[in-house]
Amino acid sequence: MTSGSATADSVAQRRSRVRRIGALVLLAAVIAAGLAVHRLLPDTAATDIAGDALYALAAYLLVVALAPRWPSLAVGGVSAAWCVAVELFQLTGIPLALGAQFMPAMLVLGTVFDPRDLIVYVVTVAGATLVGGVSRWAVARGARGSSPA
Repeated sequence: MTSGSATADSVAQRRSRVRRIGALVLLAAVIAAGLAVHRLLPDTAATDIAGDALYALAAYLLVVALAPRWPSLAVGGVSAAWCVAVELFQLTGIPLALGAQFMPAMLVLGTVFDPRDLIVYVVTVAGATLVGGVSRWAVARGARGSSPA
């Protein structure tokens, strides 16, 4: 391994570590916000949409934390697929039954199918993917611009 590739590997590892830690910090904040919406606010359409958006954002951030080197589009694809799969799983009635037995299961799997949730998930993940992609591009561009010639 040449010193140039060793340096590139080191930079990539550092960026991955920073991205993972950032995602975990944001994930903790999003989970706290989601629990606050769930516990402290009245059950309305607006709080349902807010909870769905926070759930989708949490899914996106969890994928970033697990796979920080993945491109933003891959992270978004996996996150959206998870959210859609969970929502469709609710059509079976199993999440509702599990939630009745163990409340935390309800927070992860939901309870009943709502087609509006699918829209909220896809729009939220698309936004997170856009922000993630632009921020990665800006960091990479800044790193190229700041390196000595």
